[in-house]
Amino acid sequence: MNTSDVIIGHLQAAGIGHVFGYPGDPSVEFLESARRAGMQFVLGTREGTAGLMAQAYGQLSGRPGVCLSTLGPGSTNLVNAVANAWLDRVPMIAISGQIETKREPTFTHQVIDHQQLFKPICKWATAVQPHTVATIMRKALRVAVAERPGPVHLTTAADVVGAEASDAAIALPPMAAQRTPQVFAAQGVQADPLRRLEAARRPMLLVGHSAVWADAGAALQRLAETLGCPVVVSPMAKGILDEAHALYAGTLDMACNACVWDFLRGADLLLAIGFDAVELIKPWALTVPTIHIDSVPNTDQVVPAEVEIVGDIGAILDAIADSAAPGERWSRAEIAEHRQRLQALYGAGRVAGRLNPSDVVDVLRAAMPVDTIVSTDVGSHKLLVGQGWTTHRARSLLMTNGLSSMGYSLPAAITAKLLHPHRPVLCFTGDGGLAMVQGELRVAATLKLDLIVVVFCDQSLNRIELKQHARHYPSWGTRIEATDVALLARAMGCDGLNVDSARGLEAALAAPRSHDRPLVIGASIDPSQYAAQF
Repeated sequence: MNTSDVIIGHLQAAGIGHVFGYPGDPSVEFLESARRAGMQFVLGTREGTAGLMAQAYGQLSGRPGVCLSTLGPGSTNLVNAVANAWLDRVPMIAISGQIETKREPTFTHQVIDHQQLFKPICKWATAVQPHTVATIMRKALRVAVAERPGPVHLTTAADVVGAEASDAAIALPPMAAQRTPQVFAAQGVQADPLRRLEAARRPMLLVGHSAVWADAGAALQRLAETLGCPVVVSPMAKGILDEAHALYAGTLDMACNACVWDFLRGADLLLAIGFDAVELIKPWALTVPTIHIDSVPNTDQVVPAEVEIVGDIGAILDAIADSAAPGERWSRAEIAEHRQRLQALYGAGRVAGRLNPSDVVDVLRAAMPVDTIVSTDVGSHKLLVGQGWTTHRARSLLMTNGLSSMGYSLPAAITAKLLHPHRPVLCFTGDGGLAMVQGELRVAATLKLDLIVVVFCDQSLNRIELKQHARHYPSWGTRIEATDVALLARAMGCDGLNVDSARGLEAALAAPRSHDRPLVIGASIDPSQYAAQF
């Protein structure tokens, strides 16, 4: 076996069947090993978007997504996607080719020090060698999935990828860990969570994406029902509790964020369950006593917590539910009233007779099946989708809310359809975000993927433009030229339509269409509603 065979063997043993990338000279042997092994290689239009596809693979599967780049500009183009996985806490194996080892110390053309480049945004960065490749792959897989999950970067030199491997045994490490819960408490405070819950009259659960990684949805619902208390989720945790459930109370730091923060202030005890402060957009300003429940300690200290319970999240929640006294700490009517207030605020700022951003979300939600997988890009529309899209299952709404890199949504949707070909996949993006990755429409068409891509067209970098207007500055440097989205789509091998009304959008969705290529809809919206929302 050569070095590439050993790498591919470990990936397959871990249940990984896809590699996303943009190859170069040092990748030839790696590609051949992947081809012979029956892996699927998805060629992106650039390294950064291929890396975002790999991130979505990790978000959907729980296994590390794998991306490939060449040396020099290939590796530097990959940096953004790796950083995105780093702050979104997603397992990834990023592989970059390099010049031959004998020339690397002195040659300069296209030579970048990968370890210096990737070390600040990786859990581990190293170079693969034939005599260490199996050991490195075991460590890479273990490090990538260990709490908190994140990316690992491997450098494969041109004279290494095809070299005979002396370290070639393919043996997986444990890919998950069960930990005995440990309780930590500040000096002089009551550490027993059950006693604190007994004393609380209005407890609340704030749930983050670490609970999704722990598959703690069933335990979460059981605890919420036992305590009879509301559940607020972070954006990347949407769907961990079915949002049709009466105890669901909104998504933090999306549209109508003031309403959700005010609701949280009404709690007298907060259980922060798998909540990672990396998702906070607004500063933490609550003074509510908080218990941190997660697989890792609260080392960030962005969210002060007097008590920490560290271990398997689902097991901790089940243990609390087993012992806590059941009861309705909150009335269902009170939670329902909050939900109605949130829904009314979500519709604020609509302009009659125009296509509003919330209209786009509402029309699509009404038209799409319950099991639809949705991806959303970064921008004002993300905040509306994050609050307004009713999500019924975990891992059904894909977004980046750590690094929050524009251009994420379309690559993520491509991966979602590859992994779940029988589920509907919907991509929300803005005209600015689409411009960054529009070449991936051609990739989706080549792969014959039945996607629906909806583009919020307002010819603006709206999040920044709103801040200019708030300071009474003109829109300068934030306006972009209009693009005929339908024409662009057809040029990329997709079906394309432009709409400017809710009725037109409904008709476009109801019309017969091909299912062997994406449908791209340019929705010309009136952005006035954004000003009222944010």
